[in-house]
Amino acid sequence: MEKHLNRLIQGSLFVSALTLSACAGSNQGKTSAGAASAQATAAQSRAATQKPQGLTSGKLRREQDLSSADALRREQDQSSLDALRHGETTNTARASAMKDVYFDFDQYNLDNADRNTLQATAEWLKRNPLARVELEGHCDERGASEYNLALGAKRAQAAKDYLVSLGVAENRLSTISYGEEIPVCRDEAESCWQQNRRDRFVRLVSAQGTF
Repeated sequence: MEKHLNRLIQGSLFVSALTLSACAGSNQGKTSAGAASAQATAAQSRAATQKPQGLTSGKLRREQDLSSADALRREQDQSSLDALRHGETTNTARASAMKDVYFDFDQYNLDNADRNTLQATAEWLKRNPLARVELEGHCDERGASEYNLALGAKRAQAAKDYLVSLGVAENRLSTISYGEEIPVCRDEAESCWQQNRRDRFVRLVSAQGTF
């Protein structure tokens, strides 16, 4: 009887030990799972926090790029042809850093006043190394259209050559002739024709310092 009781007690103790062991293993599993879940939640939280920052940063960069592009567009001058198409004046604005140069009738050589004007233009171009300029040659209405187109080209080229001689890079300058086609004054008088015999300087947009 006593032996039978001892076996029952030992069996009960063995079962209890197994039960405690199983519970401990279960608790450890729960703890490990809980820790893993907490780590995953923290990682997701960090990702959620970082993602909007990245998107915001990208959005700001895009807005800055657009703002820079708008600024460049505002800096560009209208060509005489574009101004004419839009019904706007083809006169050079008084505030422009680059003033027109004027020529005598049927001439394309530069006088002292022209050289002084071009020297100021060259200084401005040196202070603004990203600027490109198109030189427009214009004539008064006297003479054949073909002749005036050629004369306008010579006037624009004369100004370009002088700017290059003053140290302005040639690849920053281009020329075009409008001949007699885009006058700033249409009266048939010398005071008006004199205003039309000119070179006009149109500032162009540069993209990221390249032309």
